[in-house]
Amino acid sequence: MAEHRLFKNRLYGLFARIGKALSSPHRLEMLELLAQGERSVEVLAERAGLSIANASQHLQTLRQAALVDSRKEGLFVRYRLAAPGVFELSKAIRTVAEDRLADLDRLVREHFADRDDAEAVPIGELLKRARSKEIVILDARPASEYAAGHIPGAISVPVEELNRRLKQLPKGKEYVAYCRGPYCVYADRAVELLRANGRRARRLKDGFPEWRAAGLPVAAGEEPGVLQ
Repeated sequence: MAEHRLFKNRLYGLFARIGKALSSPHRLEMLELLAQGERSVEVLAERAGLSIANASQHLQTLRQAALVDSRKEGLFVRYRLAAPGVFELSKAIRTVAEDRLADLDRLVREHFADRDDAEAVPIGELLKRARSKEIVILDARPASEYAAGHIPGAISVPVEELNRRLKQLPKGKEYVAYCRGPYCVYADRAVELLRANGRRARRLKDGFPEWRAAGLPVAAGEEPGVLQ
C-alpha cells in the first residue's frame, strides 16, 4: 500500500505540474495567441503587453510543462503549441469558467455590451453558406496570423486597415468577420465598421482556433486581401 501511495503522490504531482503552468493569466493568454500559429518571443511579448524578458520566463515555464515547443530561426526563437490537445485544454478551462464563474459573465457582458450573440454565425452555418458563395469571409486578424493559417477562401483585411480599404469591399455582399476567438474584439470592430458604411455584416461565433480544432480545412500563406 505504501508503494501505491507513493505512486499516487508522484502521479498527481505530475498532473499538478500542468495546472501550475496554467496558473498565470499571461500564460493562458500566450496559449491562445499560439493557437493562431507559431510566434517569436518578441511578437508574443508585444501582443501580451509584456517585456521580452518577462514573456521569455513565462514561455520557459510552459516549455518545462511540455505545453509548448520551440525552434531556432536565425537569431530568433519561435514557439508553437506542443500538440492540438493543449488548445483543447485551454478551451476546457474557458468553458468551465464560463459555466461556473458569475464574475466572468458580468465582465464579458460589460465589455461586450453592444454585442448581439443572437446574430453571431455558428461554424456550421458558415460552412453551408460559404459553399453557396452567399457570403464573404473576412479575417480581421493581423496579416501575419492570416498567413500562418486561415479559413479557406477568407480574405485578409486586418481591422486597423479596414477603414481605408472599404472601397475594395462591394456593398452588395454579405460579410462574416472572424478573429482569434470569442473574446477577441477584432471581428466586433470589423462588423461595426462594415455596418456603419452600408455593408451587411455579422461575426463568426467562434474564432480561427475553434475552426481548426473542429478538424475543418485550413489554408496558409499570404493572399491578396481584395475581392476578385
